[in-house]
Amino acid sequence: MTPRTKEQNEEIRLRRLAQIRTVAADVFLNKGPLLEIRDVAAQAGLGYGTVYHYYSNKGDLLHDLLWDALVRAGGWLESPRALSLEAAVAGENNGLVVAANSGNLAAADSRQGSRDATAAAELSPIAVAFVRLLQLWAEDPALFLLCKQAGDGFASLPEARSNPLTAAYRREVLAPLVALLESGRKADESAVSGGNAAEPLQHAEMLLAALVGCASISLRRGRLHEEARDIVRFLKL
Repeated sequence: MTPRTKEQNEEIRLRRLAQIRTVAADVFLNKGPLLEIRDVAAQAGLGYGTVYHYYSNKGDLLHDLLWDALVRAGGWLESPRALSLEAAVAGENNGLVVAANSGNLAAADSRQGSRDATAAAELSPIAVAFVRLLQLWAEDPALFLLCKQAGDGFASLPEARSNPLTAAYRREVLAPLVALLESGRKADESAVSGGNAAEPLQHAEMLLAALVGCASISLRRGRLHEEARDIVRFLKL
């Protein structure tokens, strides 16, 4: 058997790390600080020694998991997936209409797409952004875990590790959100702020904390994607 090249070994290492972190996010959501390396190994279908080879303690695993999520979270408001739920739904609906002649199922999907487009049009730009954020959490629980841990000040990590994470989180996640909220407030201050006297950064932190609290139940029962709009409406965003 031909020995693997250095590049192949590195590719395998990176894939294994991504697998471990993805599984760890799910386990951490269920067990919190009670998470153990063996729990991650069991859910990933890997040997304990394999996971331990990469992460000898859960602190290192959580730290890398959160930083990895932060990289993916950066620019979420500027992402095409985050900017326009209405456009995405409308585009999907147009495609379904074109395919409607293929059968009753396509026609039913088209009608559903039309209803979704109507529902999306009722949402404000800020609400659209928060719906997409909830859907991103449903697709990538590590992003939800990042925001949840940020709301707790990354208390699960030592200060030397939590401080850089906090600074990066404020820069990559909170700052763009503050800018969005401020633009909405200027367009319609009464509708967006509701008379809230909180500073912009504090306002953004409170909104994300409320979103995390409402999303946790839906996420655990696997319904967050479907219930995202209901949560946003409940919060009157």
